[in-house]
Amino acid sequence: MKRVLFVCTGNTCRSPMAEAILKSKNVEGVEVRSAGIFASNGNDASGHAKEILTENKMNHDHQSSSLTESEIKWATIILTMTSAHKEAIILKFPNASQKTFTLKEFTGESENLDVSDPYGGDIHVYRRTFKELGDLIDKALKKI
Repeated sequence: MKRVLFVCTGNTCRSPMAEAILKSKNVEGVEVRSAGIFASNGNDASGHAKEILTENKMNHDHQSSSLTESEIKWATIILTMTSAHKEAIILKFPNASQKTFTLKEFTGESENLDVSDPYGGDIHVYRRTFKELGDLIDKALKKI
């Protein structure tokens, strides 16, 4: 069983969209969750994120959660949205260093390793980020 944990800042935009995208693929033997480095527990996904997921007929029943030791232990692969997220995780949870990657790094990219943050942007910005995440997750699945 592979357990994939997507991590961003507040767990309301990028990581919930990534979680929904991967879940929608119904990959046998893969479980998926998301969390945020600075998330408050129990917040809904952002309005635009929910709208994009609805447009794409993806389940978006989401409550934000803060990254915990329990989530770190649960995950077999931790995929972050930025290099800063990766560094923060490794600093706080050094035991996670071997299984923590930026999503772009995991897919083999070597430059510009951050997924664009749509927070505060309009619906078009969220659509671009959703497409970026979808393309990256398709590539990541070849390695998962």
